[in-house]
Amino acid sequence: MTEAAVEHRATPLAPGTEAPDFELACTPDQKVALSEFRGRPVILAFYPEDWSPVCSDQMGLYQELLPEFQKFGAELFGISVDGIWSHLAFAKDRNLHFPLLADFEPKGEIARAYGVYRTQDGTSERALYVIDADGVIQWSYVSPVGVNPGADGILRALESLGKADAS
Repeated sequence: MTEAAVEHRATPLAPGTEAPDFELACTPDQKVALSEFRGRPVILAFYPEDWSPVCSDQMGLYQELLPEFQKFGAELFGISVDGIWSHLAFAKDRNLHFPLLADFEPKGEIARAYGVYRTQDGTSERALYVIDADGVIQWSYVSPVGVNPGADGILRALESLGKADAS
């Protein structure tokens, strides 16, 4: 493997790691902090850019599956380096009813904290995290940028959380 190929491979934060807290804009005058959601599972879906075909398909799928995620009491956030105005237009155009968070300035700061910033093109990897009610990462996955990772891994991780809570 070439050095360049190694450089482009993201290493997401591993399960068992405490999820780095953050506060990001979801509207021009509102911010969301991860710590506000302690006590319930959180899904973080990092994606490269609004408007790209794969991102549109991925976020559309998550919108369709939002009721399934909510059955587990989970909160879903999409995160990219795009600005809030792009997010608002993208969410309206794609009929998305979950927050898209702007990791805009400093650009990619949260993607970097989660190990999924793509320095070579200034975007984030297509990365997924499921964080438990205590703020600990229980599952993480990085998909190739051109591949929609689907939702099976998210749903399995949420089911595992439910089983852990029941025991």
